[in-house]
Formats: sequence, C-alpha cells, structure tokens
Amino acid sequence: MPSETRRHRDGRGWEKQAGYSRAVRRGNHIAVSGTTAVDSSADTYGQTQAALEQALDAVAALGGTKEHVLRTRIMLAPGADWEAAARAHALVLGDVAPANTMLYVAGLIGDGYLVEVEVDAEAD
Repeated sequence: MPSETRRHRDGRGWEKQAGYSRAVRRGNHIAVSGTTAVDSSADTYGQTQAALEQALDAVAALGGTKEHVLRTRIMLAPGADWEAAARAHALVLGDVAPANTMLYVAGLIGDGYLVEVEVDAEAD
C-alpha cells in the first residue's frame, strides 16, 4: 500500500502561482522547498536564520522536529557572506549537525534575497 502524502502550505511566496507546497511528507520523509527569509532587507546571517527557522516550522507542521533533519542545502546569491550563513546554520542546527551543502548560485528570485535553504528530514 503506498504511503500517504501530506502537504503543508504556509501561504507565503508563490505557492499557488507556481503550484508547489512549502513542504511535503510521504511516509517518514519530509522535503521542504527552497525557503527564503520574509525580510529581504536583513543581512546574510539574519536571512539564513529566518529561512532555516521557517523551514523547521514546515517540518514541525508535518510532524517532524529539528532532530529529524538529515540534510540542509544553502544557496547563496552573489554578495552573500558564506561565513555568516555558516554561523547562522550552526546556531539553528549545530546541535543536530545534519549533512549540509552550501554553494553560490547566479542569483535568487526576488529583490534583496541573499539566501535560500532547503531541508530534508526523516521523521517517525
């Protein structure tokens, strides 16, 4: 019997316009879509912290916790400070220490956005 699929939409961004959910859970796996901070005027540290916290809220909405996070991906726009992003990641998830990929991309959609994060979790 196939696993039930549950979706979480937070009403932010382009979920309806682009046809996606903030997060999807199938079985034990929770995948969180690329997430940016609400305030694009914040610096790299602030945007990273806010985006990670929003992604963790999506994990929680589908029954997971930050301890269930297996992998994070941090995409940085040109001009973003990777060390500030790393410090924010350590603050939010350092005690969990998930697998992580951080990379620079050509740019992010939306003015002023420096950071976009994705999260994958495996919940009970």
